[in-house]
Amino acid sequence: MTELTPPRNAEERIDWLRLIRSRRVGPQTFARLVAEHGSAAAALDALPGVAAAAGVAGYHPCPRATAEREFDAGARAGARLLCRGSADYPPALADLPDAPPVLWALGDTRLTRRAGIALVGARNASSLGTRMARRLATGLGEAGYTVISGLARGIDTAAHLAALGSGTIAVMPGGIETIYPLENTGLAADIARDGLRLSEQPVGLTPQARHFPQRNRLISGLARAVVVVEGAARSGSLITARTALDQGREVMAVPGHPLDARAAGCNTLIRDGATLIRSAGDVVEALAGPLPAPRADQPGLPLGAAEPPAAGPPLAPAVVAARILDLLGPSPVAEDQLIRDLDLPAQDVAQQILALELDGRVARRAGGMLCRPA
Repeated sequence: MTELTPPRNAEERIDWLRLIRSRRVGPQTFARLVAEHGSAAAALDALPGVAAAAGVAGYHPCPRATAEREFDAGARAGARLLCRGSADYPPALADLPDAPPVLWALGDTRLTRRAGIALVGARNASSLGTRMARRLATGLGEAGYTVISGLARGIDTAAHLAALGSGTIAVMPGGIETIYPLENTGLAADIARDGLRLSEQPVGLTPQARHFPQRNRLISGLARAVVVVEGAARSGSLITARTALDQGREVMAVPGHPLDARAAGCNTLIRDGATLIRSAGDVVEALAGPLPAPRADQPGLPLGAAEPPAAGPPLAPAVVAARILDLLGPSPVAEDQLIRDLDLPAQDVAQQILALELDGRVARRAGGMLCRPA
């Protein structure tokens, strides 16, 4: 992934805001433009020519006055602008191919230095679901983890409330000061005081449907694992689980009653290889070891002991997925036979099978047999 030199002053921060807020410039395009032209300012100068060469006539970058207004509005809201490559940028996001160049932060950014677990689930959560979310968040906080969620109704709200005392991060779908839903205004204020709110969106932006998947990739990206507490077969929680697998994060799920539609997604995840979770202890055990050591540049938070060195570097998720696809054809194969043929850890294979299923590249037939779809 392209390394970025963070801006050194307010002038350069404005240039970064202008470039990422320019039409058709996303995180990866931002990084490529800065790498090719040497700075955000130079990229802005070159952008109309780049657009013209691509067949886009009359292209204009984000006006400087627009970026200055956003910068001033963020400051008035008490938020800080975190830029990729800077010491206060969340380390778990830094290696993502689509890491946001800028993030607005309101609260204690040291929480991003702690190992995090994302708790996500249904907005119309059941009583049992919200109780489970509270128990998990409380237990994970006591174990030293930061609890990450999206400040939505239901499971998100329960998780944030239970983790306020131990550390929680809310990733916002809209602007850093735009609370959605409004009923969580008080909770959002508590998180800004005792935890951390993050947003990659412009200050003042009201979230639309397209912003939620973008937000969800940050929830999973910040975490070592994503735990789905309740989720329907087609839900945002399942999108977050798929994104987590693409990012190489662990996916876990709390089982539910087969007749409860809110549990259908969780039960499917477990059937297809996600770790079954009954308590916070199951999460800690599944992650196979103590918490990682704190970064030397951000001491002061209880992160636990360092993890023991691994026996050898694991294969990249994309490599495992490619090997699975190489072995599968139109004729169904038993999953345990596939694992034996690959000679890889069963959990690694199961995670990638789930990712390929969610992507439509692997189909599961009667008896749990696997094949390439026709």
